[in-house]
Amino acid sequence: MKTRSLLQTGQSVPEIGLGCMNFTGFYGPSSDAEAQQTMARAVDLGITFFDTSNIYGFGQSETMIGAFLRSTGADITLATKAGIWRDATHGNRGFNNTSAYLRTELEGSLRRLGVDRVDLFYVHRRDPSVEIEAVMETLLTFKEEGKIGGIGFSEIAPASLKRALAVGPVDAVQSEYSLWTRQPELGLIQACAASGVALVPYSPLGRGMFAQDALDPARFADGDWRRRNPRFQEPNFSHNREVTQRFHALARDLGIAPATLALAWCLSRGPHVIPIPGTRSAAHLDAIAAASDFVLTPDIAATLDGIMPVGWAHGDRYSADQWNGPEGYC
Repeated sequence: MKTRSLLQTGQSVPEIGLGCMNFTGFYGPSSDAEAQQTMARAVDLGITFFDTSNIYGFGQSETMIGAFLRSTGADITLATKAGIWRDATHGNRGFNNTSAYLRTELEGSLRRLGVDRVDLFYVHRRDPSVEIEAVMETLLTFKEEGKIGGIGFSEIAPASLKRALAVGPVDAVQSEYSLWTRQPELGLIQACAASGVALVPYSPLGRGMFAQDALDPARFADGDWRRRNPRFQEPNFSHNREVTQRFHALARDLGIAPATLALAWCLSRGPHVIPIPGTRSAAHLDAIAAASDFVLTPDIAATLDGIMPVGWAHGDRYSADQWNGPEGYC
């Protein structure tokens, strides 16, 4: 597995990480045993950059990772996030970027993970009531105390990144980015490259569209987040499936898995791009890891652009209630 720079200090990580949200039922039932097997296989393949959050399963993902670290002693680069609060009973959600709240949540994450320090700590969503400059001061304090190695933000606009960088070093920005979600190309991927900031795409496999040939929304589990997502609802889904079938056919012609092709495209967007696909299955990781070795030639890239030109997907990437949090720009 090749590596890329994650932190401004030059610390590198495998160029493909593991997103650990899927362990907590976001896309359907999962088990602790499956999560442990998936993490073990990831390490075997050299995928040793794990990304999680305090909100994934209300701490469940972090707890699973902590148990894995205790049982294996694996050397893992850890990233976690805080800044979203959620009511487990009523489903209410909001954002809190105050210093006291972030400190409490970070300390809870460290306990669940069983570590004294995380390599990267993100503000999961911006709280508009707290200026980003004040948030940066809080994060710089955590860094001085040795609780975090690097500073990140999730789903912020290029303008917010510029404001944060005026206060201190930002190491990474996380954003949804894939063959069907290309908003970061409207300024964010460029701003990160110009400032030496890693862009960490989540959902680089299109929430399963680029990983499975026969994805069927009718078979989604009751708790599957995609049931409420516009791109997986008709008539949008039928159009999106027709386009992705051509993508899958290209992958077959190339003799590679669709996930390999989708991630190779993502890696080709710049040397500062570090995707973090998620999966509940250890069996899927071989195709994910293979992207690090696959060379996306100009001819293949041009074919992909013909199949999936910018803006091809039908339906917004979030429903109205799901849009609550990501910063808009352009």
